Amino acid sequence: MAFGWIKKGWSKVRSALSSTREALAGRLRALFGRKIDEALIEDLEEILFEADLGVPIIEDLINQVRAHLRKNPEMTTEELLPLLEEALVSEVIEPPKEIALNLTGPTIILITGANGSGKTTSIAKLAHGFKQQGKSVLLAAADTFRAAAQEQLALWAERLDVPIIRSSYQADPAAVAFDAITAAQARQIDILLIDTAGRLESKQNLLAELEKIQRSCHKALPGAPHEVLLVLDATIGQNGVEQARAFDSAAHITGLILTKVDGSAKGGVVMAIQKKLSLPVRFIGTGETIEDLVLFDSERFVHSMLFEEE
Repeated sequence: MAFGWIKKGWSKVRSALSSTREALAGRLRALFGRKIDEALIEDLEEILFEADLGVPIIEDLINQVRAHLRKNPEMTTEELLPLLEEALVSEVIEPPKEIALNLTGPTIILITGANGSGKTTSIAKLAHGFKQQGKSVLLAAADTFRAAAQEQLALWAERLDVPIIRSSYQADPAAVAFDAITAAQARQIDILLIDTAGRLESKQNLLAELEKIQRSCHKALPGAPHEVLLVLDATIGQNGVEQARAFDSAAHITGLILTKVDGSAKGGVVMAIQKKLSLPVRFIGTGETIEDLVLFDSERFVHSMLFEEE
């Protein structure tokens, strides 16, 4: 299912990446006019590290610069930006163009992520997007150990005019997920978005809970969940790699929703996470309004990190 309506928001992504662009491209341009030697390559490496691209990608980029320099000894520093753009695009995993819809019943989408990552707002944005596509949507509040999470999701459900399945405080999250899938089937709902807990301070309990929810989904509807999306806060940089690895080990993540890009100069963490975990970014959150969600586009994302113009 293509989210055609959110393709319009790419100008907001460019704006959100301004800090990353200034920290990365601005410093790269400061190298212009210098001779490409080992001293410059060391400076280049430092700039790439500060963009949070991660060691494996930086090593690849530096190796490509060296290889290009060997073939083109007269290479100028002005050629670095287009060379790096091409190299970075090749590092990014191109995400599936469509959400994996279940054609014989409700599509179950599990949403996970650490508390404070923007998970609840991202669920609301997805619900709005599906409604724009003419799909019926049901929300499930399976983050039962944080009363505020249920209340926030219920508020969004009211604003969006979509039904919600919720239970009492500290109810079994797996049972909520099971009941929600049963309800989605009975009501012939197209899309079920299930919110889950994100208490990293009790990681082992959280991971066990996610695994239980997965089993419960499959028991209620074989093959479910059809998508498991991890909401990740871009401002945490390389810590996002370990966070994604922890969630993936329990929930088998199918894609990422990257939030708070506008508050970070570490947009390169997108590439770092994909390189290490082979997890594609599916959406980028660009603000707090209901339509601030954009389909990820690797070429446009990398270009926006390096160049002012579209």
